[in-house]
Amino acid sequence: MNKWKKRIGYGAGDFACNLVFSTMASYLLFFYTDVFGISATVAGTLMLVTKIIDAFADTGMGLLVDRTRTRWGQGRPYFIIGAIPFAVFTIMTFMVPDFSMSGKILWAYITYCLLNIAYTVVNIPLNTIVPRLTSDNHERNWLVSTRMICALIGTALVMSITTPMVNFFGQGDNQKGYFITMTIYGIVAVLVFVFTFMNTKEVVPPTVQPGKSSFKQDFKGLTGPAVIFFILNFLYFGLFVIRNTTVIYYFTYNLGRTDWLMFVGLFGILSGLPILLILPWLQKKMPKKNVLLLSTVIYIVGDFVIYFGKSSPGLLIAGLAITGLGIYGIFGTTFAIQPDVIDYSEYKNNRSIAGMIAAFQGFFVKVSLGLGSAIVGVILKMGGYIPNGKQTETALNYIEMSFIWIPLVICVLIAITMIPYKLDDKRAEMDVELERRRSGAVPIQNIR
Repeated sequence: MNKWKKRIGYGAGDFACNLVFSTMASYLLFFYTDVFGISATVAGTLMLVTKIIDAFADTGMGLLVDRTRTRWGQGRPYFIIGAIPFAVFTIMTFMVPDFSMSGKILWAYITYCLLNIAYTVVNIPLNTIVPRLTSDNHERNWLVSTRMICALIGTALVMSITTPMVNFFGQGDNQKGYFITMTIYGIVAVLVFVFTFMNTKEVVPPTVQPGKSSFKQDFKGLTGPAVIFFILNFLYFGLFVIRNTTVIYYFTYNLGRTDWLMFVGLFGILSGLPILLILPWLQKKMPKKNVLLLSTVIYIVGDFVIYFGKSSPGLLIAGLAITGLGIYGIFGTTFAIQPDVIDYSEYKNNRSIAGMIAAFQGFFVKVSLGLGSAIVGVILKMGGYIPNGKQTETALNYIEMSFIWIPLVICVLIAITMIPYKLDDKRAEMDVELERRRSGAVPIQNIR
């Protein structure tokens, strides 16, 4: 299969995911508070509870993928199976039914929970199949970078065109505007998942047969680097959701620049494109650990530029560009680590547990997303945030804390978490041993 056909086919799956994922991360809390009509505290709690429920669904989906054996592979069939439910529950989540307040809250809980489960069905397989698409480490880095670029494009589209589409289709009725906009996103996602299915192929078999062990045995296959990987996902997606959720509040109320929202959505995200384009080169020239540490430093520098330059359009733009480079450097490198972690479980513990690793990754991501949204809701309440109203100085300070200082602290924690990561030094040794096992040769004994 042509390399770029495979890269784009694989990456397009995350474009489809991000049409909805980025909307949930960036607009759903605002939709719930200012369109659906529930308080920030209720909305934040709802998002936390449903994410925790969904986190357990991730575990089940990961185990299912590990035990799936079809002529299309372990992960690919779920792109087709999950596509239509993903679209349907997206549309339902952004409907505003004519119910009582209690009925609306119940509707929100049910639809958002179902949407998250549908997202799990298509996203967990997307996270598992890179080691099955190729055994070439550099090509894997290209697959991950292409995926991140497609995710970035999806996020950029969401951030830049969602509000104009809502306004265009709603004509002053935001409920109608969101419903039509999300219907379009759902239909596009279905078509893209079909494209992903048709343009990927799982050609690298695991060194052990899938589904031949119990959950307890698979759990024992998890390693220290896997735990680091899970924590990185927890921290990164907390950074992502807090930053993207609060940007609309910060520019609307702190800066009074609602006219900048489309620009911020497009520029703040596409500014990360350069680092995604060079990530495969960077990861070939230096350890992934160093690339990730560099990315956190870049983000922190950008955060300070935004803070000190908030009254200067030029500095504000520069700060957005720098944080865009940093956050997508963290994003791309975190996902580039995943195939190494999956291979390390096969190498060290002789376990093919890509699905379980993706499941735990999803678990930590979902808890992080829910907790991040809940934290923003609580902080807004503590600051006395008034939806669609004039904000007090205290409320503005709390919005600024959510947009600038909490993400900065998370970046520091990401850097600290990455310090003990050692798989970069073992990559060559793993490649040799895993290829020996696939070819049926006698494995190296006393694996460290």
